[in-house]
Order: sequence, then structure tokens, then C-alpha cells
Amino acid sequence: MSDRVILKLGGSVITDKGADCRVNKTALSGIAAAIAGAAPAAQIIVVHGAGSCGHPEAHRFHLDKGAATGQTEGIYVTHRAVSALNDAVTGALRETGMPALGVHPLHVGVADKGRLVAFESRHLGQMLALGMVPVIHGDVVMDLSRGACIVSGDQIVRYLAVALKCTRVGLATDVPGVLDGGRVVPEITPETVRTLQIGNSSHTDVTGGMKGKIDELLGLAKSGIGADIFHVSRLGDFLTGNDHGGTKVRGE
Repeated sequence: MSDRVILKLGGSVITDKGADCRVNKTALSGIAAAIAGAAPAAQIIVVHGAGSCGHPEAHRFHLDKGAATGQTEGIYVTHRAVSALNDAVTGALRETGMPALGVHPLHVGVADKGRLVAFESRHLGQMLALGMVPVIHGDVVMDLSRGACIVSGDQIVRYLAVALKCTRVGLATDVPGVLDGGRVVPEITPETVRTLQIGNSSHTDVTGGMKGKIDELLGLAKSGIGADIFHVSRLGDFLTGNDHGGTKVRGE
């Protein structure tokens, strides 16, 4: 089997997080071209964040606290927003000739107390075997304790990287890596993270911002899978295995 790579596109690089679900079509076009142009000899799963298409809706309907009987409109509204963004990402990839297909976590994932406990992935393995590119996104899913919850793209990355036995994980963001005092931290481990001052997103983000990403990736590193965080402009470098100037998250 060839390498399996999960590429996470931050919501901030594909939407204007200060606007109401405004997709950055120019950025999406460039990202899609970079993925197609790198033509990596690997199976690729694309996961993307919600950005301004989902976070405001989830916040407005308090989905971070769950959902109750008769109070489920937020599930529909939030899923509709993130699905529209997923269509845009999938469409941009398909315009380059890549056989991309959108996959919605609401249909295949189950959480408990805000954490994924199940996510059907056998069909994803079959898609990859056929040369397809699954495109997955942060979404609202049913939660066994809370009724419903939001699962971030970062949490999905962590779950699927293990389930699909991925060899590489990359997060393309709007910053050059994890910043501490304005400088890029070249490597983070469970030991060194304690000394860092990592902030959260200044925009509405119900999934934890950069700190949430690091927590998920450190958990992934404990499973033996490292991850890289880099500026989206260095996407081609990551896909081709070159230095991307960002941050590596590793285990002990």
C-alpha cells in the first residue's frame, strides 16, 4: 500500500472567518492547484475546518453544550452551512481533475461527551483504493450523552489517522507554524509543550483554536503518528516531503 496522507485545511485559509460563511474561492483554487500539481505518490484524505461556515451557527445555537428535544434547529442549520463549504472544497478539487467526493461526519460519526467514539471508515479505505479523494469536514454529530455536539476537523484527523493507518498528517494554516512569542516552534512534544504560550483563535471558534489542534495532535503522536503544521503557501513542500518551515508535533 502506498503512503496514506491526511491533509487538513484550516477553516481560516478557505473562508473569511470575520464574515458570514464567505468562501475564499481564490484561496481554494490555489490550494486545489497545489495539491494536483504536487501529484504525490500517495493516497490523500482531505479534511477541512468550518471557518465562518459553521462556527457562528454552532455558537448561536449553543451546540457546544448539546441539543435537547424540541431544540434541534441548530443541528440542521450548522450542518447545512458546513456542507455548503464542503461542496465548495470538493468542487475546487474536482475542477483540477482530482476525483474528490464529499463525506459528511453527521452521517457516519457518533460521539459521547463531545468525543468521537465511532466513525465508519471502511468505505473511505475503499475510496482510496479506487484512487478517489475523500473530502471530510468538521461537523455536528449525534452525541450519546448530550444529544448532539460539534466535532472539529482536528478531532476527525486524529481519529481517522489511526483508523486508516495513515503515515503522514499535515495541517495547512494561515500562520507559518505554532507560534510562541512570535517565533515558529520547530518541534513540539508532550514535554516541551508545557513551556509554550499557545493562544486560541481571535475569531469565533467552538473547537479550541490552536491549543485544540495541539492537544489533538499530541494525542495522535502518542499513537505513533506525527503531524506537521505549516503555512498554506508551503503546501506543496509538505506533499513532496520537503522542508515546510513549520512545526513538527512528535511523541516522546
